[in-house]
Amino acid sequence: MTPTERHKVQMFIASKQWAPLPLRIILGVGFLYHGWPKLFSSQGHQGFVGMLGALGVPAPEMTAWLVGLAETVGGLALIVGAFVAVASVVLIVDMLVAMITVHAPNGFNFINITGMGKEGPVFGMPGAEVNLLYIAGLLALVIGGTGAWSVEALLHEREEPASTLARARA
Repeated sequence: MTPTERHKVQMFIASKQWAPLPLRIILGVGFLYHGWPKLFSSQGHQGFVGMLGALGVPAPEMTAWLVGLAETVGGLALIVGAFVAVASVVLIVDMLVAMITVHAPNGFNFINITGMGKEGPVFGMPGAEVNLLYIAGLLALVIGGTGAWSVEALLHEREEPASTLARARA
């Protein structure tokens, strides 16, 4: 392998390690932002319980706690890069349920203008676009891994020297 080819391989490996970082952070912050008030704000929690009840979701009080917990803990897991595959699967289910029950009936577009008022456009419920973007990002993390600056990468780095040493002794 020539020095130029070796450099290209190293650049590819480096970009593969760093690419998931911004995705993990923005998805994690998004889920944390939406999950936090469902757990730690009385108004946010009760508003979500009311919405779930109006949608006919069974046990809306318990469901609100579970969704808030999934989004908050899942968001934190994505940010620090721990249990990312498990958190992603849970959050994909969360997004699929939200998309099917709330957003898909409003079409695809995130911005849903329903009319014009005196002060400008009147907005309706958003469509499924953002749910699909979240799902795509989560799937990319499941497929591509957590990348750099993650708990999982740190643990992998600590395991590797020990396993290399064990192989050398065998």
